[in-house]
Amino acid sequence: MQDWNRTWYTANPDLTQCFQNTVLVWVPCIYLWLLAPFYCLHLYCHDRGHIQMSCLCSAKMVRHHFKCRPVFSLLFNQDIQHHMVFLLSPIIRSMTVILAMCIIQLERIRGCRSSIFLFLFWVLAVVCALVPLRAKIQLAMDEGIASDIVRYLAFFSYFTIQLAQLFLCCFADQPPEGKTISEKNPCPVKDASFLSKILFWWFTGLVVKGYRNPLEAGDLWTLREEDRSQKIISDLEQDWTAECAKLQNSPHQKHVKCQHTPLKNHIFSSLASGVALGSRLPEQAQLLRKLQKEQSSGFFLLRTLARKFGPYFLTGTLCIIFHDAFMFAIPQVLLLDFMRDEDAPLWKGYFYATLMFLLSCLQSLFNHQYMYTCFTVGMRVKTAVMGLVYRKSLVINSSARRTCTVGEIVNLVSADTQKLMDFVVYFNAVWLAPIEIALCLFFLWQQLGPSALAGIATVILIFPLNGFIAKKRSKLQVKEIQMKFMDGRIRLMNEILNGIKILKFYAWEKAFLEQVLGYREKELKALKKSQILYSISIASFNSSSFLIAFAMFGVYVMLDDKNVLDAQKVFVSMALINILKTPLSQLPFAISTTLQAVVSLKRLGKYLCSEELKMENVSKKIEKRNQQQNKRFEAYRKIHFFVDRISVSVPRGSLVAVVGHVGSGKSSLLSAMLGETEKRSGQVTVKGSVAYVPQQAWIQNATVQDNIIFGREKLKTWYHRVLEACALLPDLDILPAGDATEIGEKGLNLSGGQKQRVSLARAVYRKADVYLLDDPLSAVDAHVGQHIFDKVIGPKGVLRDKTRILVTHGMSFLPQADLILVLVDGEITESGSYQELLSHHGAFADFIHTFASTERKESAIQRGEETFQTLNMEPVSETDQEQVPEDLGKLTEVDKARTGRVRLDMYKKYFKTIGLAIIIPIVFLYAFQQGASLAYNYWLSKWADDPVVNGTQIDTDLKLTVFGALGFVQGELVGVAIFGTTVAISICGIIASRHLHMDLLNNVLHSPMSFFESTPSGNLLNRFAKEIDAIDCMVPEGLKMMLSYVFKLMEVCIIVLMATPFAAVIILPLAFLYAFVQSFYVATSCQLRRLEAVSRSPIYTHFNETVQGASVIRAFGEQSRFILQANERVDFNQTSYFPRFVATRWLAVNLEFVGNGVVLAAAILSVMGKSTLSPGIVGLAVSHSLQVTGILSWIVRSWTDVENNIVSVERVNEYADTPKEASWSIESSSLPQAWPQNGTIEFQDYGLQYRKGLELALKGITLHIHEREKVGIVGRTGAGKSSLALGIFRILEAAKGKIFIDGVDIADIGLHDLRSRITIIPQDPVLFSGSLRMNLDPFDTYTDEEVWSSLELAHLKNFVSNLPDKLNHECTEGGENLSLGQRQLVCLARALLRKTKILVLDEATAAVDLETDTLIQSTIRTQFEDCTVLTIAHRLNTIMDYTRVIVMDRGHISEMDSPANLISQRGQFYRMCREAGLV
Repeated sequence: MQDWNRTWYTANPDLTQCFQNTVLVWVPCIYLWLLAPFYCLHLYCHDRGHIQMSCLCSAKMVRHHFKCRPVFSLLFNQDIQHHMVFLLSPIIRSMTVILAMCIIQLERIRGCRSSIFLFLFWVLAVVCALVPLRAKIQLAMDEGIASDIVRYLAFFSYFTIQLAQLFLCCFADQPPEGKTISEKNPCPVKDASFLSKILFWWFTGLVVKGYRNPLEAGDLWTLREEDRSQKIISDLEQDWTAECAKLQNSPHQKHVKCQHTPLKNHIFSSLASGVALGSRLPEQAQLLRKLQKEQSSGFFLLRTLARKFGPYFLTGTLCIIFHDAFMFAIPQVLLLDFMRDEDAPLWKGYFYATLMFLLSCLQSLFNHQYMYTCFTVGMRVKTAVMGLVYRKSLVINSSARRTCTVGEIVNLVSADTQKLMDFVVYFNAVWLAPIEIALCLFFLWQQLGPSALAGIATVILIFPLNGFIAKKRSKLQVKEIQMKFMDGRIRLMNEILNGIKILKFYAWEKAFLEQVLGYREKELKALKKSQILYSISIASFNSSSFLIAFAMFGVYVMLDDKNVLDAQKVFVSMALINILKTPLSQLPFAISTTLQAVVSLKRLGKYLCSEELKMENVSKKIEKRNQQQNKRFEAYRKIHFFVDRISVSVPRGSLVAVVGHVGSGKSSLLSAMLGETEKRSGQVTVKGSVAYVPQQAWIQNATVQDNIIFGREKLKTWYHRVLEACALLPDLDILPAGDATEIGEKGLNLSGGQKQRVSLARAVYRKADVYLLDDPLSAVDAHVGQHIFDKVIGPKGVLRDKTRILVTHGMSFLPQADLILVLVDGEITESGSYQELLSHHGAFADFIHTFASTERKESAIQRGEETFQTLNMEPVSETDQEQVPEDLGKLTEVDKARTGRVRLDMYKKYFKTIGLAIIIPIVFLYAFQQGASLAYNYWLSKWADDPVVNGTQIDTDLKLTVFGALGFVQGELVGVAIFGTTVAISICGIIASRHLHMDLLNNVLHSPMSFFESTPSGNLLNRFAKEIDAIDCMVPEGLKMMLSYVFKLMEVCIIVLMATPFAAVIILPLAFLYAFVQSFYVATSCQLRRLEAVSRSPIYTHFNETVQGASVIRAFGEQSRFILQANERVDFNQTSYFPRFVATRWLAVNLEFVGNGVVLAAAILSVMGKSTLSPGIVGLAVSHSLQVTGILSWIVRSWTDVENNIVSVERVNEYADTPKEASWSIESSSLPQAWPQNGTIEFQDYGLQYRKGLELALKGITLHIHEREKVGIVGRTGAGKSSLALGIFRILEAAKGKIFIDGVDIADIGLHDLRSRITIIPQDPVLFSGSLRMNLDPFDTYTDEEVWSSLELAHLKNFVSNLPDKLNHECTEGGENLSLGQRQLVCLARALLRKTKILVLDEATAAVDLETDTLIQSTIRTQFEDCTVLTIAHRLNTIMDYTRVIVMDRGHISEMDSPANLISQRGQFYRMCREAGLV
């Protein structure tokens, strides 16, 4: 059937007539008939809807109809009578055409818009028809068309229709009925045909749009359904819950339990003192179980992810296997046999060249489909893990929550998810690289025989070194950098941003700056070690290709004189060695990435397997109005605070007051009711819905209205009633946009009282059945507190029919409580009504008699005139609200993306920090390395061209010596050069990132408070985490890669031009095309990188906010709404990430086709110049041109990576131009060391405003405060009390006027000189994670004796003495392991330690009980007797013995005199005292 003399060994090749009419006709038909049943089954199982008959479908059917005619006309063939095949083939074709028509119809009915199956069929049919087409044309030219015109016309018509069908298959049909896309900007991949998908042409529209105008968020496509958080996490969450259940019940845990029981029993029976030890053993067993659970949790998480994303990932794995098959096929079809055979016809050369081009193109297509699949899976894994971590943060219990800070949780969703994404991309290299290495060595054995063993030995020698380096790097990166120092730095930065106000008040910025830089230096030191090891690895890898070639060629020629190194052996071997370099380089990196991913999986698994709040902590029952509301709490325990042996029942609609000293367990009791603490025994039953007001108000970064309605529908009348009851109407009058004013993170732009009232309003608006109120009145003024109690909490308030549990320190409210619980050390010592407790004459009665006389309100006072007139404001109408300008109440600035290419200034800034002295030697070393490489490759080509005399080559030893010497220069010296360049670039990167981080840190810490109020902490954390990480690793990595590939490209171009100078004609246009495509791409890619970075910040901000307010979110049952918000933020981030990685694939496919054009050009020109070119030079040119595809792709990829990551430099540098505070210290200042000696303060026509454009908060304050004077500052919320303190500390600079302290204008001295010489005890007590001593004295200025003395005066000595670590007791993030009152006392201890001449108390005792408050006041009176004290007071009784009282009202001083004189004047102060029951 097949005649090789006619087909291959001829100058005019052709296939036999029999072969053309059988095999070439049947192959596509067999393909269709064999696979059609499976394809139909697939269509049956995947119904996507019904597609209406479209123009495209009609065209396909019409062409099929026409196609049958020429097929049938072939039946009337005169040769039928001689050969049965001429009858059989048209019948098979006809049946196949009918089958194809049926499949088209079935696809339409089942909603398949683009058919891969039929596309491949038509490609196969057209390819198989090309040979008969050529034969028919040749025959027509030789014999003329008239001889058999019917057959010719039938065949040409048939072939034309086949081409038309193939063309039509390149387009997708319309969407199925009812599935018309209603999305605003749907992803075009849904409408793309198979061809468009594999070539990524569907992405071109966005690239063009990005090239014309900078992309904006609105230009991006909406996420596909299968990529959305809701779709991904809903399935995954169920799987993960099932895995967690298996983990809980795993057999090894039961084994641990059994193992320890006999041991415990033995100790119980043998030791009299064994009770304590015995009780500790179950805890040890539990700890062991916990450790084993943490170890296996990572594997369980991986298994869950694999089950969800594995099938799609396997399709990518199939693509990479095909890619490898084509990659190994290319060296087998080099032109060298053709060049060596002088008699070979030219068509063979063109055939080989075309085949190489096609194989290269197919290799590119499969490679990028694999990469696309990997990145898609990586993106989905990121979404899944983020979703699981977020959901976990809403259910994790308090003890588990204390083990991980907000910074560490943010690191889990940023750094660890990135490690998993890298793992998805490089995982296949772990098992595929060894197979690729084995195949390379197998093909090398075929070329060089046993000499290939020398190459294997070299590989075996290189492997352990790279393995050792990968292990060391992984250890350094994972254990030192990522987990320890980077986590520590981000955690500390998070705390600095949360407590920035305190840092500024105490002038502690330098101390914390040093701490951050300490972490940073250790981080960079570990990074430097890692990069040096990496450089050794890279150098050894670059030397490896020469060492393998030298070993194999050397052994080959030395074994036998008859072993000749011709061009075929040399360059096929070199092509295989070049292939070998990829797996050799990938394997250590893949192993390193896998090891890092394993650690990340363990970290994520550990967090996701943390203990959760148990549903049985509180049994919830639906509220039935005729039932009684009962609550029982028994035996609850919480770290440091114990709620023990409690049993109480609360009737529905009653008011229960909970009182007790600081740290007695009041807040823990409420936590128990919420189910926030671990239940050891007993039960808690809550009937109905719950609303909770925490002791420290949790405020969202949203408008006042959004904070109050908290996801519910706005009921206008009820909303207004809530505002009035919570005394918020006067505040809304002050705020720039009323209730549409945006509140900064953690309520930064609200006073403590305003925050607490917004928090209370949120609870009241909810209309819940049970209200848990954790001391909500402590932060508000006395008269406002009384108003709120009367209008909200009390017997006549809006909550009068609700069950209210009120933790309070206010004695005046107790007589109106139905039940009072007195807590002492976690136990209820007394309970009953107010009168019952007084009649018992217990500790409570004694306490009341001592303190309540100063605070209790006189019953004779009429309620009608108790509140200030401003409360009777008219309701704000809807129309008025609509007229508020949109940006008037805007506070926080959204992270905005810059547009256009990265400015040249950014590169200058980056390289300027490195220095020209290092950059020039780096470029020289790269040039030297490529020059040496060129020389040794050229020598190899010359050796291959040496004539063979009597079966041997002459001077083999000399050639091997020269090759070895050149190779040594290239491999060893250049290995040193590579080591030098990579280390130099890495160190340059570290130098640059150190400077940039230092600048960023200095810029942030020197920013004024207004900057932190308007900038979400997520934006700043993003800069310190992700952007700095990119500058540390990605920019130097990109530069290294780009430089090495640019010089490698220059080497390839020189070699191709040396072989065929005419190639310049093709290379130059291709270079312009390359530059054109690249410019298109970079503009779009850069903007996508910016948009992705910008959309990442809100994720971190939302995470931060949620973790801190988890208890409130749970109490209100708003978890689903917050999960939805988190999903939206993650999806918004992925809308820019998805096109970003598709852009890279689009570019790579297009560029690799350009690169494949270079391969084709080099091959065809070599064929054309066969007579003048030697096989050696052709082998050199073609084998090097094969690398162009990869080189071009890597150059653009690395350049784009550099440009994309230089965006990080741009983003880090953004804060260089923001407004800054005044200098921390002024060197020329002649300020005396002991200043201020007297403590006099003078305000001269002082004015202050919070932001430009806003009304002055203080207006024309003129005031003189004498030394040792005690001044109380009172007034309603928003009157300007705290603004005075902000002015004295220059937290806000004066808008007009001056402040003098001891005659020195405070505007003329450094901020630290001022703030370190005066002291404040702030309203919000902030502690930082670290030792208690560090929190008191971060600079280590004072001795331990002085610290203990200050603790004693602050009434904390007993508490600290009982702690295991005393002063070294570790405070958790925000001091959460201390009660609010204890944190307030720590702030008092700070002030006592500093003991400056001026002390400002900003509502400092709001969170402590009356007894502690009295002790603190007596301490302040004695210890600060010779100091000037300014007290911003809520409890008026604390300032009744002060020298003077200042009454503030709307930024003015309305009254100022001694308390007695002000009361006699019967003005505003008198009314306030009367409301507080003091007159």
